Amino acid sequence: MSRTVLVTGASSGIGRAIARQLLQLGHVVIGTSRDGRKFGHAHPAFIPIELDLSRLQTIEPVAKGIQRNFPELDTVIFAAGYGQFGGLEQFSFAQIERLVTVNFTGQAFLTKALLPMLKQKPHSNLIYIGSEAALKGSRNGSIYCASKFALRGFTQALRDECGKSGVRVSLINPGMVDTEFFEALNFAPGRRPEQALQAEDVAEAVSYILQANPHAVIDEINLSPASKVVEFKK
Repeated sequence: MSRTVLVTGASSGIGRAIARQLLQLGHVVIGTSRDGRKFGHAHPAFIPIELDLSRLQTIEPVAKGIQRNFPELDTVIFAAGYGQFGGLEQFSFAQIERLVTVNFTGQAFLTKALLPMLKQKPHSNLIYIGSEAALKGSRNGSIYCASKFALRGFTQALRDECGKSGVRVSLINPGMVDTEFFEALNFAPGRRPEQALQAEDVAEAVSYILQANPHAVIDEINLSPASKVVEFKK
């Protein structure tokens, strides 16, 4: 059955892979990005929308427009986010604020704006792309890990809040995924196939969640490469 799905961060990386797979499966995809120019060739079932999660004041009006124009929306996949790493003292106050806003607060805002409509559906899904950083804190990851820990706690509490409705809340925590995520960082996963996940692996996990029976909730999926290797750039 075709569904109407909102995917944040759909112009690159994991979000793009998820959007592509959903389109291949015959779903309608509303894809958001903070820069609409990043979207490539049009697909008849793909609707691009500009949304910058760091600009909190824009989230509610964009969400209202989506609900007005796509009342059939029944699934939201939160794939937008970015990484910044270093010791706490290396961050400016503005960098801390933006990282937490994009990776957590903006997603909470968007959820709040869309949740009343989703609760009216007999069956709907909220799927969040977390990180292995939500499972264990690590050196140089204090702010990034904090943002992902916050997202994980948010989904756990929201899942309980939505227990009497048709909304299913799921979290996917990938390890290192070979995407543009690492372009601006000083490290990356190993180059051998078994040393990094592919964005399509996360997209497959999303499809698995969406195909589950309505009475079953898949709380969390943790994905890891077969062999974790981190390479530092020179």
